[in-house]
Amino acid sequence: MHRHPAARLLWCAIGASVGITLALFLAGPPVTPFLLVSLGGSTVFLFGLTRAPATQPRALFGGHLSGALIGISCYQAFGDALWVFTLAQVLALSFMLITRTVHPPAGANPILMVYAHAGWSVLWQPVLIGVTSLALVAVIWSRLYPGHARYPVRWLEPSPPNTFWGGWNG
Repeated sequence: MHRHPAARLLWCAIGASVGITLALFLAGPPVTPFLLVSLGGSTVFLFGLTRAPATQPRALFGGHLSGALIGISCYQAFGDALWVFTLAQVLALSFMLITRTVHPPAGANPILMVYAHAGWSVLWQPVLIGVTSLALVAVIWSRLYPGHARYPVRWLEPSPPNTFWGGWNG
């Protein structure tokens, strides 16, 4: 029964529901919901791709916090011109690749931060609170179902696993 794909799918869906509901509840007010969209992508990774390197805490927290920090820094320094959106995105991608903290949903954060004219407090609320609450639910949820991949698989798993950026792994 527990190993049936439909049962695992249901478990993942319920976990994702609990995780994103908690994250939105804790991180949502008083910030604009627009700043929370990258958490939706993280929910897919945490509850659907539990073993992926991009899902592990190093990438999850490193990607979200660095992407948001870079976006906020670029907006604070240069405003919201088109080139600032581009600069923030390229700097965030470069930083995540160099530090091997790539978490694809966090790639939205630089653009979101510039667009929202975000201040420094956004790093705490909603970014850190939202990501932490999702991760905590994933840790607990993954241990409740027999045979489910436990999260995290490896705390400091690099993402990507190598520095052959933009190339094939095989």
